[in-house]
Amino acid sequence: MAADPTPPPSLRERKKLRTRAAIRKATYRLVAEQGYEAATVERIAAAADVSPSTVVRYFPVKEDILLTDESDAVLDARLRARPADEEPLESLRAVVLDAVATAFADEPEETRLRARVMVEVPAVRARLTETAAETAQLLARALAERTGREPDDLEVRVFTAAVLGALREATVYWAERGQTDDLVRLLDRTVDTLKGGLSLRALP
Repeated sequence: MAADPTPPPSLRERKKLRTRAAIRKATYRLVAEQGYEAATVERIAAAADVSPSTVVRYFPVKEDILLTDESDAVLDARLRARPADEEPLESLRAVVLDAVATAFADEPEETRLRARVMVEVPAVRARLTETAAETAQLLARALAERTGREPDDLEVRVFTAAVLGALREATVYWAERGQTDDLVRLLDRTVDTLKGGLSLRALP
């Protein structure tokens, strides 16, 4: 029997998504125009036409306005949809690089601003470490199922954290150097480095 189609989001859910999007859009605009510190909760609320309490209710940590979105669920779904016999590293390469390419296509300025703030603002960088750990846990569960391992298997956790950590470091490298390189190519090169066994030879 065919699986039941996923029901469309309710009116309340659509309203919540619109509110979250409005808060994010207002925050990105304020940060781009005035800097991160100037984008206070009160100013974000006024720009998004909501109350400060609404901003805090949707984003209890201000840094999450820039760092969190619905992409984790998309990454998880795409990872689970990859071929079952594909190497886990290649699966992660495919889903992450596709997500980054999509972000540049859909929201290029926001994507660049997020990376710049991540490098310039210590609080954002610190919070990114926490949110990245949550993403790693989510994707580790998907990889554990594919490989027949337990969700808290040490090798699965180390593997997933290492890959995502390396990709995050490549993003920092890109942002620190003025975002002039092709980020997708840098990430692809990063995965190649991991695949090669982390060998590092002296340059001639």
